[in-house]
Amino acid sequence: MKTKLLLLVVGLSFSVVHSQEITDAMRYAQNQLNGTARFTAMSGAFGALGGDLSSMNVNPAGSAVFVNNQFAFTMGNYNTKNNSNYFGTITSASDNSFDINQAGGVFVFKNQNPNSDWKKLSMAVNYENINNFDNSLFSAGTSPTKSVAEYFLNYANGVPLSLLENSRYADLDNGAQQAFLGYQGYVINPLIDSPNNALYTSNVRPGGKYYQESSAYASGYNGKLIFNTALQYKDKIYFGINLNSHFTDYVQSTNFYESNNNPLDLNYKVKSLNFSNDLHTYGVGFSFQVGTIVKVTNAIRLGVGYQSPTWFNLQDELSQRLASISSNSIDTLPPDVVDPLVINYYAPYDLRTPGSFTGSIAYVFGKTGLLSLDYKYKDYSCTQFGPENDPYYRGLNNDMYNSLGATNEIKVGAEYKIQNFSLRGGYRYEGSPYNNSSTIGDLNSLSGGLGYNFGSIKLDFAYVYAHSTSQQQFFSQGFTESAHINTYKNNVSMTLLFEM
Repeated sequence: MKTKLLLLVVGLSFSVVHSQEITDAMRYAQNQLNGTARFTAMSGAFGALGGDLSSMNVNPAGSAVFVNNQFAFTMGNYNTKNNSNYFGTITSASDNSFDINQAGGVFVFKNQNPNSDWKKLSMAVNYENINNFDNSLFSAGTSPTKSVAEYFLNYANGVPLSLLENSRYADLDNGAQQAFLGYQGYVINPLIDSPNNALYTSNVRPGGKYYQESSAYASGYNGKLIFNTALQYKDKIYFGINLNSHFTDYVQSTNFYESNNNPLDLNYKVKSLNFSNDLHTYGVGFSFQVGTIVKVTNAIRLGVGYQSPTWFNLQDELSQRLASISSNSIDTLPPDVVDPLVINYYAPYDLRTPGSFTGSIAYVFGKTGLLSLDYKYKDYSCTQFGPENDPYYRGLNNDMYNSLGATNEIKVGAEYKIQNFSLRGGYRYEGSPYNNSSTIGDLNSLSGGLGYNFGSIKLDFAYVYAHSTSQQQFFSQGFTESAHINTYKNNVSMTLLFEM
């Protein structure tokens, strides 16, 4: 058996290699339904309505609908439950957190010239938490054929044995680092007399029936700060534009455990292992929006909005650890631990998420109530990593172009007023961004809420329920087993609003 190696060096690895995958792009390309309680209670169907601070996130012209200055602050409680099915074993994990959904204000400047067709100018600043990343996943079950050793073999084959024996983890690129962990943790062994000593075999006990557990815990946010300006022309047309600053911070800790009771002989083989990864992604971005709302009649309103792509500049930090236990028919060895105590700082990279078009129609029943419908088209195949001339990113972008497609999103909202009370409800449907509709499935959401008008102060509450399905693939290469996930989200929010 080869000599054990435990790295005791604490250091930093500045790497120019890549670790991004399609799932990383989708984390920032898809948005949750967040915002003011009135907005979320009506499922965000505000493209032709305006008059709500979060409506600017759909159609920037919506701020010109305001009559008076307004300030709002929204808090939300996020509850996410994930039910996993992995080879027939059902497990569950949930996460609960509080966060700021929205905070901002709008200033309305009315034209004092009664003969001018330009009636109003509005300027607004609003923060939207467009994604809350807090989440927990746990999957467990028995794979009848595949061990996680396949993951390390996928990276190791082709890497010279001398590199894995004589290099430090911090000096290797991402792929060779995975091979290094597998080799130094005894999960894989070199094939004797293979060409260039660059082929390997699994050191996990053969025989099938590998019990496996995968846990993933995530936290963080994707925030959007909106700087808005809008105009009202006569009493019929509203124009608006947003300049958006994006900032994100995402932390994920994963652990994969595997064990087996396969037959033993006199050779030491791995009977169990733990593989841990800690990822931190952070960065900033920019986007813009333009839109218009037209009053066809006093009752009927139409809206059109365009959301540009979002141009992110991101950076990843990754640390890893592997521990394994080997045994034979006579004895069990102490754990073999490979903990480099190294943080990999990857070179900054670009991500462009797709833009979208939204068409809206609303019918207003005087001061009694309203119905609203939004339709959004978004083509996820346009998602791209950069620099685009990088060979790795060219291949990844091509994979996204072939795997992802265009989606249709429909949002319906209604509001009915009874004196100072407002009753609200909504429905949202968003199609899968994947062509196969199984990696991430369609999303269906129901919402409801109520509000009370105290005069210059308003208090609103909302509840949103959403359900979606997905396939949680534990690793992107080699070992590609996945669990089927049913995700249930229950979000409650409250908005305190001041008008003056």
